[in-house]
Amino acid sequence: MSGAGTSAGQRLAGARGRIDKRRAILDAAFTVFAREGYAQAGVDVIAAEAGVAKATVYNHFGDKETLLRQTFAALADSALTQNLAAVERLADHGGELRAMLEDVGFHLLQCYCDDRSWAMRRLLSAEINQFPDLLDIVQGQVADRVTEALADRLARLALAGRLRTTDPLLAAEQFSALLSGPVDKRSRLGTRHVPDTELRTVASAAVHTFLKAFAAEPAEAT
Repeated sequence: MSGAGTSAGQRLAGARGRIDKRRAILDAAFTVFAREGYAQAGVDVIAAEAGVAKATVYNHFGDKETLLRQTFAALADSALTQNLAAVERLADHGGELRAMLEDVGFHLLQCYCDDRSWAMRRLLSAEINQFPDLLDIVQGQVADRVTEALADRLARLALAGRLRTTDPLLAAEQFSALLSGPVDKRSRLGTRHVPDTELRTVASAAVHTFLKAFAAEPAEAT
């Protein structure tokens, strides 16, 4: 192998190693922040959890506040991917509308009840007074974009004559609320595991109520 090829390979390996270390630090930071809270979480503890030197954490993120924000941004990216995959299941292929909505609702609930999602929301609630911009990360990078994607799918169904709504965004917000409200109570804010059978029951009830308001055909809402 030429010297140039060796150098390029070393640079690639170095970049990959840096990305792996960054990911390990973010994962470790979330674990420690969620367990101990921001104020009590020590950078040395995060470094030990990640298996890196304390200086490595500072080299990647500069300070603990930046690490907290970057941790939320990484969590938001992951949550967005999972939730959009659930929304994409709502495609008008001529199938039974109730069944499609229940399937999407169930998968959205699985995302909502994921352990990391609960931990992120609890951490946000604990730290929002000190770091109000964390809400912008969660709201802007995940919640708003998922609601907009859901609204787009509902709008397509309305154009196809299968739903009756002049405000798909409002319909999407109401559908999401019908899903999340019951599991907040059933799960005791994430401290109780809600089995899939129960999530399907919640999804079914949410769709029943949703179709009472938005179904284009009475037969869809029965």
